[in-house]
Amino acid sequence: LTPTGSTSTKVELRGNVLLLECIAAGLPTPVIRWIKEGGELPANRTFFENFKKTLKIIDVSEADSGNYKCIARNTLGSVHHVISVTVKAAPYWITAPRNLVLSPGEDGTLICRANGNPKPSISWLTNGVPI
Repeated sequence: LTPTGSTSTKVELRGNVLLLECIAAGLPTPVIRWIKEGGELPANRTFFENFKKTLKIIDVSEADSGNYKCIARNTLGSVHHVISVTVKAAPYWITAPRNLVLSPGEDGTLICRANGNPKPSISWLTNGVPI
């Protein structure tokens, strides 16, 4: 079974294509099956290539992080490998700040919500000077 050993790790960026490969040898030729431990493979974004040797998930998000197991089985037995996947993300807007026009003496609220992995820090500046 390739990769060798019982576990390996993979890091991918949010929005990219995640490719996981599992190549098994045996006689009779083993059938490969993929599962996500504690979850489901995303139905509309998951594809299999090379006779299921490659698991392809398009447009990955942080929710796709987790342990993926490939299982190779034939009539004589089975072997498996777990790939621990971490999806990282550059900061992105959940709610971007919008322009605010106020009259003198009027109050207003600016909202800024961002996410990423690792979680980004948010700083507020006025004319380039930290508040």
